[in-house]
Amino acid sequence: MQTNVTFPSDGLALAGILFTPDGHTGGPLPAVVIGHPGGGVKEQSPSLYARRLADAGFAALVFDAAYQGESEGEPRGLEDPFQRAEDVKSAVTHLTTRDDIDPGRIGALGICASGGYVAYAAQTDHRIRAVATVSAADLGHAFREGLGRTQDPAVLPALLQQAGAARTAEARGEAPWMVPWIPDDAEQRFATETRQFRETWEYYRTPRGHHPRAVQGWVLRSIDRIAQYDSFAMAHLISPRPVLMIVGSEAESAYISREAMERAAEPKELHVIDGATHIDLYDRDVYVTPAVARLTAFFGEHL
Repeated sequence: MQTNVTFPSDGLALAGILFTPDGHTGGPLPAVVIGHPGGGVKEQSPSLYARRLADAGFAALVFDAAYQGESEGEPRGLEDPFQRAEDVKSAVTHLTTRDDIDPGRIGALGICASGGYVAYAAQTDHRIRAVATVSAADLGHAFREGLGRTQDPAVLPALLQQAGAARTAEARGEAPWMVPWIPDDAEQRFATETRQFRETWEYYRTPRGHHPRAVQGWVLRSIDRIAQYDSFAMAHLISPRPVLMIVGSEAESAYISREAMERAAEPKELHVIDGATHIDLYDRDVYVTPAVARLTAFFGEHL
């Protein structure tokens, strides 16, 4: 069953969907908050995982981040890691107020960038009893160093200069300066970009995963917030609550989860889905099915 919900996050109304098992008539349910990738929306990969978890007996809450999707916030497209973490905590708060949810059995799942956001939120929110990620990314790392640490060191200072200029321009009444999540010339760059770049284009820009509210662009001045953010620097604070990180064996981003595991304390687990890439774990059934099986067992044990 799906129920549309709204809940506040730092004064903004967030739009969410609560998935629950069909025909459930028992007591309060264990629940999982699920965050979406950067540039994504709740109707994409989060809802796919939420439906599977609901079929396994959990409640699952997906939501659009503040400033994005159907949620409130201006300017549209602002990507604020600290607000994104607050959104996760606010989603947990919403679940704790519901009679159909057991407030002592709430976990969190983050996909791609929200893998970093849920881990960051859980470091200081002990109501999150178990943390899981799928194809986790650290947006701060991505903008500071690039995927695989291949970014020219001159890129970040240049972006920060532009962010300052964008703030001044907005103060003078100009519209926010926007940057596309996926460049318009993406197809012409396939030969020189990573496989993950090509797969991201395929997921978001073709019928495979396209949604009209996704990848609308991000506000350039977001970079001066993103650059300060480190998803996993204090991952050890999650302990003794458990952490599960799921990656594809062929994912170019897998090193991010491996390094996060080094920072985390026990209990922790890195689970590898053989043959999967980063984007495969968004929607490819052959890879999502074993990922959900491990998530179901993990949340079943710890919630």
